[in-house]
Amino acid sequence: MSDLVLDVQNASTHPSIPTDDQLAIWVNNALSFIAIDEPTVELTIRFADDEEIQALNHTYRAKDKPTNVLSFPSTCNLPESDVYFLGDLIICLSVVEAEAIEQEKTFDHHLAHMVTHGVLHLLGYDHIIDEEAEEMESLEIEILEALSIKNPYEI
Repeated sequence: MSDLVLDVQNASTHPSIPTDDQLAIWVNNALSFIAIDEPTVELTIRFADDEEIQALNHTYRAKDKPTNVLSFPSTCNLPESDVYFLGDLIICLSVVEAEAIEQEKTFDHHLAHMVTHGVLHLLGYDHIIDEEAEEMESLEIEILEALSIKNPYEI
C-alpha cells in the first residue's frame, strides 16, 4: 500500500469535523481496493460551507445548489515523480448531515461513504452511465463493508 499524504482544510463552521486520522482510515480503506503503483498518494480534503460548495457546484456543474461532495481529479502528475496526486475533495458537512438524517444513517457512516465516493471519482470512476454506476456502487458497497458499514444504497 502507498503512503498517504492528506492535506485537510477546514473552511466550515460545522461542529463535527472528523479527525485527520479518521479521514486517513477512510481514504486508505478505499485505496486498498485499487491498485496504485506509486509509493506515495496525496490528496486534499476541504470542508466547505454551503455558500462555497454552492458556488463551486454552480461554476463546475451548472447546478446552483449546495451538494455533498465535489471531486476535482488532478491533471498535473509528473511521470518522474514518486507522488501520485489524486486531486481535491470538497465536502459540505451540513449537506452530509441533512442527508444522513433524511436517510436514517449515522453521520459518520454517511461521511465515510461520501469520502469513499469522492476518492473513487478522483480515480476515474463515475455514475453517469448505468453500467458505470453499477460498477462504482458495487465497489463502494464492498469498500464500506470493510469498515462494517452497511450498503448505503439500501435506504
